[in-house]
Amino acid sequence: MVKGFASHRRLEILELIKHQPELSVEEVAERLSIGYKNASEHIRKLAIAGLLIKRNEGSSVRHKITPRADSILVFCRTLE
Repeated sequence: MVKGFASHRRLEILELIKHQPELSVEEVAERLSIGYKNASEHIRKLAIAGLLIKRNEGSSVRHKITPRADSILVFCRTLE
């Protein structure tokens, strides 16, 4: 699970999706100014770690954070 958020980019993605749930990979990539493949790989790892939930909507996939991810974000903020 720690590998899931062991990247500053993944933490940025979690923060973004926390404040703007239901984003697609493309929307995440645009908002963070990163490549689509890069965003997709980070999101895949977050989902494997149980930190994101994926929901199909037509041809796109929407994402939101899990309660575990919310707890991790709170923990990381205490370390700053």
